[in-house]
Amino acid sequence: MNQITARILIALVSTISLVSSDSGAAEPLLAGVSRIDITDPKAGRINDPSYAKALVLRQGDVTAVLVTVDAVAIGGIGNIRDTFLGSIRKELAKDPGIAPENLIVNASHCHGNVRSDSDQLVVQIVREAVKKLTPVKVGAGTAREQRISENRRVILNDGSQVDMRRAYSLAWDKEIASIGPIDPQVGLLRLDREDGRPLAVLYNFACHPIMNPPSKGTSADFPAYASAVIENAFGNEAMAFFVQGCGGDINPVRYKEVQSAADAEPLGNLLGASVLEGLRNVSTTSEGKLSVKHQIVSIPRAADFEQRIVALEAQRLRLVQSLQGTNINFKSFLPLLIQQRLDPEFPAVHAQGYLHDRKINRDELDRQDVQNRSQVETYLANIQIMEQLTRLNTNLELLKKNKVMTDAAAVRTLDVEMCALRVGDFKMITFPGEVTVEIGLRIKQAAQDPHAFVAAYTNGYIFYTPTVQQRNNTGYAQEDCDCIVAPEWQKIFESNALEMLRGLSAN
Repeated sequence: MNQITARILIALVSTISLVSSDSGAAEPLLAGVSRIDITDPKAGRINDPSYAKALVLRQGDVTAVLVTVDAVAIGGIGNIRDTFLGSIRKELAKDPGIAPENLIVNASHCHGNVRSDSDQLVVQIVREAVKKLTPVKVGAGTAREQRISENRRVILNDGSQVDMRRAYSLAWDKEIASIGPIDPQVGLLRLDREDGRPLAVLYNFACHPIMNPPSKGTSADFPAYASAVIENAFGNEAMAFFVQGCGGDINPVRYKEVQSAADAEPLGNLLGASVLEGLRNVSTTSEGKLSVKHQIVSIPRAADFEQRIVALEAQRLRLVQSLQGTNINFKSFLPLLIQQRLDPEFPAVHAQGYLHDRKINRDELDRQDVQNRSQVETYLANIQIMEQLTRLNTNLELLKKNKVMTDAAAVRTLDVEMCALRVGDFKMITFPGEVTVEIGLRIKQAAQDPHAFVAAYTNGYIFYTPTVQQRNNTGYAQEDCDCIVAPEWQKIFESNALEMLRGLSAN
């Protein structure tokens, strides 16, 4: 089943409108969990395994399924095929009869290599989880973790923004005026068995899981370590589910540093410890209500690719034309730079040499220093321009790629899924884009609900979905160039998200 067929299947159920599955709170809440290793056996070096985990929730005649996958995305990019959701829904609709719109699948966005048949493995664990359904008590809460993430976009002195990636260099320190925000909140859902033993912990947090580089081997990154900390603390009786939040522009902290080897484990340990601290304040009750809402939302595709490509190419041409010739190359530049920074007053020789030349009315060294300083400054300016060009070249290719994809599209809009899940006081809204952090913060603030959270990277993949301001950035960053939606998408998403969250609260 391809992605179009999957959407038709959902449309038949939802008639492109809001579908609501609400249970009676008087019914007992049941939950079951299961997991399976989905690491690609052909991946080569394996640092740690990738998992698919299933949480099945049932109350009365309502069944909801939350699946978390240690993969980069649900379709679009990576090894998860575009037919993934449709295949799972078709199989689960037949057995055990789960409504297609009640399936929620979140990708952690780690860059681990997973099996191409992961859809069949997910079907397997969902069916296993259904067989394990048991009465549970539910509790919601929050934790705080501000040590492991940073905003990867920086605001420059001219008001434009650039981002930090391993694909190119970051802007120079003197150019950076400020940085963007992070979201330190961790959303928590706790499910305990009737006897008080923990069954499942869901934790929602916003950050790219990209700290372990490919050289370490395929990895589920920091969420794998965080989940291990949580599960070990509960004697492996509870399964931990990491749900990616609005981490589109959030990196692991000090992602660009080169003084030490990149390592996701310390970050995961910190996050796991913070989750455990937050869980200490979460009490569970058997009175929790289950509710699922599903909606297909139409979002306009970007229509300004040509305009942005022309502007970027013009900017690139200006930079190329601003490069200046110098008398020095890198071999002569580096020692001159070190000499000038080490001793600005006497860079060429010891002070005695300068004093001797001046005593006999000679100033060759001073004239030489003036010339060398000019050459070094010109060379430094050329380096800075070169780094800007590498950023522009990379992002120009993203714009061109997305222009080709958009031009080939049959329609000028994207129909995307939004889901809303309520389990007791815990509420979560989902979206398939790489939502940037400011949008998640805005929704949570506007919802005025301490237990309302946002999950991106869910039920599909439509690349980056930045704020309007980020989308129109003239500095060109990945979030605004690897983007196929028009700026209007933000208002559409935020208004629908708030409406769906408030609908959950009203029930």
